[in-house]
Amino acid sequence: MPTHPSHKPGYFYALYRQHRSTYNPQEHGLRSSASGMLVTMEHAGTHIDALCHQAFDMKLYNNILVNNAVETPFGFKKLSVEKIQPIITRGVLLDVAKFKGLDYLSENYEITSQDLENCAELEKINVNRGDVVLVRTGYGNFWNDKDKYMKAAGVSLEASKWLADKKVFAVGADNSAWEILYARDQESGTTLPSHAFLIVEKGIHIMEHLNVEKLATDKQYSFIFICLPLKLRGATGSPIRPIAIAIK
Repeated sequence: MPTHPSHKPGYFYALYRQHRSTYNPQEHGLRSSASGMLVTMEHAGTHIDALCHQAFDMKLYNNILVNNAVETPFGFKKLSVEKIQPIITRGVLLDVAKFKGLDYLSENYEITSQDLENCAELEKINVNRGDVVLVRTGYGNFWNDKDKYMKAAGVSLEASKWLADKKVFAVGADNSAWEILYARDQESGTTLPSHAFLIVEKGIHIMEHLNVEKLATDKQYSFIFICLPLKLRGATGSPIRPIAIAIK
């Protein structure tokens, strides 16, 4: 699967116990079993970022200093992913690609706050406090074309600030990094500045590698959003399988 360079190799599964090796009618009757071993980065595939995932000047969200008491060889003692409660809230899809009249946005295009505002107006959607906002770039259709997918459009720092002003709970997109892959703030030189801003400054979770194509096809711009991150103690993120339930 496409994987952000910071999170390679991504995902590995080995079928350790096989039916062919456990089938023993004399000992177990006709029953056999299989099981495997999963090795994955927390940020491979569709996932959510915990608030310990990013720091700015060695400080986490709420000005928590990164030190040996917080960051240990076995994970984080604060702001790790098991602290995220089950997410059940209103979800909003801003299909920016469609409302620009495109199947997908230009490579490495940075979505502006005006893009988001115009899209919400055309969809007749208000972004409210506590919402989860999903942004469609159109690059979800290139999941099987890694080179194309990794050049996906993303949300600019300025647009991320617009969403933060709305007091959203979390954001997500159909790309590998929410923002463009090699985003950099020209003033401070900070790489992935929306990550630093949303997670560290505002405590807003980011989800990546989302599949929003069915929502876009159905023009389902408002829905019930459900996401239950795994309780991985000390982890900086979790694989997720988010669910959207249509609001009639």
